[in-house]
Formats: sequence, C-alpha cells, structure tokens
Amino acid sequence: METDLSNYRRNYQKIELSMNDILENPMELFQKWFFEVDQFGGDIESNAMTISTVGLDGFPKSRVVLLKKYTWEGFIFYTNYNSEKGKAIENNPNVCLSFFWNNVERQIIIKGTAEKISENLSDGYFESRPDGSKLGAWASEQSEPVPSRNYLDDRLKKYEEKFKNKEIIRPKHWGGYIVKPISIEFWQGRPNRMHDRIRYTLQEDFNWKIERLAP
Repeated sequence: METDLSNYRRNYQKIELSMNDILENPMELFQKWFFEVDQFGGDIESNAMTISTVGLDGFPKSRVVLLKKYTWEGFIFYTNYNSEKGKAIENNPNVCLSFFWNNVERQIIIKGTAEKISENLSDGYFESRPDGSKLGAWASEQSEPVPSRNYLDDRLKKYEEKFKNKEIIRPKHWGGYIVKPISIEFWQGRPNRMHDRIRYTLQEDFNWKIERLAP
C-alpha cells in the first residue's frame, strides 16, 4: 500500500505571536490561549491533551487524556495508576504533554515531571464524577489483555451490584497526577511555514528564560 499525502497543504495565517504578547509566566499565557480557543468557536474538547511517556520496553508512547485542572504548579489529569501509562510514569516520571487547537492554528508542548497528587484531592475529584464513570474505574483493569467484550460488561455488572444503593468510593489504584513543567513551548501557525515558536525554560532560580525558536 502506498498513499501520497504530499498535496495535503494548509496555509496558516489567522494569528501571530509577537513578543508584545509574551507574558512573564507561561502559565498566564497558557490560560490566555486556553480561553481564546472558545472565542474562535472552540474545539469539541479543548482540554484534550496528548501525554507521551517512555514505557518499560524503552519505547515512547502517546495517547490522549483530558486535562482536568491547571494551577501555577502544573497540569492535572486522572488515570488508573496500574495502567500502562501509570507504570511508565512510576518508572520514569519525565513526560511530555501537547495540545493542538486546529481552529486557532496553535499548539503547546510541555515537558515536565509527573507525580501523584494527594489522596484527598483525588477523592474530591472522584466524588464529582458520574456514577457510571466511577464504576468504570473499578471495572476496568486498564491496559490489561481481556478475553472479550462480554468480560468487560460482566465486570461492570459485578460492581453495579456491589455498590447498589451504596456510596461508590475511589479505588486506591485510581487517582491524579500533576505534571510540573520545566519547559513550555507555544507554537502559532504562520504563512509560508514561518511559524512563531516561543519557548519558556525554567531556571534554577525558578524564573523563566524566554526564547524565540526558528520554525
């Protein structure tokens, strides 16, 4: 099979990223960009982000998760700690997050370290989830091979019965991570592939070094 995609071209020309737009702290610029996504029509899930980890097999792997909160410290998402990504983070906490917002021709690339958030914060978020999502966290042995779809449906039914008319508590193997950034790059599409790229790098004194990169 051979498919030539060389004619798939697009000229980016909606917005520019000038040095006048740069803020001292990258989290402020992230918040500004995140809010602007909705002003331009918004993506279906603006908080969808790709997280890349290095697996136990030594290979990088990327998948999409949902950003649930961001603070001055970093970016928070939730998952099964026993999943493939959870085991990868346990072995190597260095990860990369990326956002791509097609409607505003922007992407953000974040390098940082992931660590578990406190149990009470994970409890608080878990309590806010719909019951179906809570049960799914119990039923899914995430990333493990399963014999069939029926096996998954039977596990869900098992936990539906277990928690019938009871509070669905958070399983200990499920919770949040915060990714604390050491580098955040803001990419704005520009005509003729001369894109704007601004990179913030965290310094030893906790100030941010700001550089423009060639596209």
